[in-house]
Amino acid sequence: MSVVGVEIPAYGIVGRAPLTLTLVHAVALLLAVVSLAVVFWHGLEERGVALAFGILIAVGELTRWSGAEERESAPLAAAGALAYALLGENAGHRTDHGVLEIVAVVVAAALIGCVPHVARGRGPTADHLTRRVLTVAFAAVCFQPLYIQGRLTGWSGPSYALLLVSLLVLTALCDAVLAAAMAHARTRWPFGPLLRDELRATLGIGSAVCATGAVMSLAVAVVGLWALPVFSLPLLLTQLSVRRFAAVRVTYRQTIASLARATEIAGYTPAGHARRVAALSRAVGRELGLSEPDLTILEYAALMHDIGQLSLVDPVPAGATSALSADEQRRIALLGGAVVRQTGVDAEVAVVVERQADPYREQPVTARIVRAVNAYEEMAREAGPGGPLTALEKLRLATARDYQPEVVESLARVLLRGSLTLPQAG
Repeated sequence: MSVVGVEIPAYGIVGRAPLTLTLVHAVALLLAVVSLAVVFWHGLEERGVALAFGILIAVGELTRWSGAEERESAPLAAAGALAYALLGENAGHRTDHGVLEIVAVVVAAALIGCVPHVARGRGPTADHLTRRVLTVAFAAVCFQPLYIQGRLTGWSGPSYALLLVSLLVLTALCDAVLAAAMAHARTRWPFGPLLRDELRATLGIGSAVCATGAVMSLAVAVVGLWALPVFSLPLLLTQLSVRRFAAVRVTYRQTIASLARATEIAGYTPAGHARRVAALSRAVGRELGLSEPDLTILEYAALMHDIGQLSLVDPVPAGATSALSADEQRRIALLGGAVVRQTGVDAEVAVVVERQADPYREQPVTARIVRAVNAYEEMAREAGPGGPLTALEKLRLATARDYQPEVVESLARVLLRGSLTLPQAG
């Protein structure tokens, strides 16, 4: 194993999918195949409704984007699928479609909408389609049997709307649990922080999806299928705004990465050092259960942790600050924090950079991670082929004073599990 040229896959695991994840995918696949087979054999009960919602879901998948940090990359498709699952009437007339027909239409429309993405090499992951199938099936199972059996006949007005909203909230919570469980099965990261991040994302675009799904279902029940394009427009505009915000965040991160390369261009640090430290730090932070905002601060601080070296007249050999005296490390860290503050980056990033050389018991956890990972990367690079094991052993021997034991052990687990692809730099 090498420690240079770090690249992190989407969920951080290299190799075969865990058995639990395979079983979840198999359940979703079986449900999709059975639904499609039943509909193909018996035909559609509500062809017009199925066609309208199928087109809406397909368009939603066509407008899906990749690379954004939002958990739901196709909000229009999600809202349309949920509205279809909770639809009981069309312009005042009862609908007769059941759970299997709903799942079949959603699966067929999602697959059609994904064709252009697959053709461009950006097809959806199995997790994306699995969540879509299982969440829609859950919502349909909760609503359709009750409606078909007439148990919701006495529900009208605010009570009926409240029922739909409650079912959508419950579905969103189940989707968050499912997403966190699938990520945990794939990465072995702590389930609690993963679920917390999913719930936080649900409060964002997820709330807009639930609200739009409820409004669509209620509007179609009153005015018919013409309500679908009308109520799709606000969510499309919201999606466009979120997409632009995500693009701004990507540009912001690229700007920070460019600033961090100043030390490499000036010859103070080896090429790719900041990027490697940032990748490993983020993985260790995940292992320790940090939230998504804290991980972002950690990543930015790790990228800029060496920028204080620009103040040195004579560069440190190979940029290895971990070999310097404590006073010199602290001076470089303080200078780095001052530079970060001048760039307009979040003040929390500057605090992490400033405090990375403090005794670890006085540091925030993000600074502890940056310090340990930076020392590991420098030691492993200098030690040759046996670098990783040698570096970890040195870190463990210094846990009494310099490095937090929990951080060092988390780093060891990340490396041992093979959650990073570490090719040689060249």
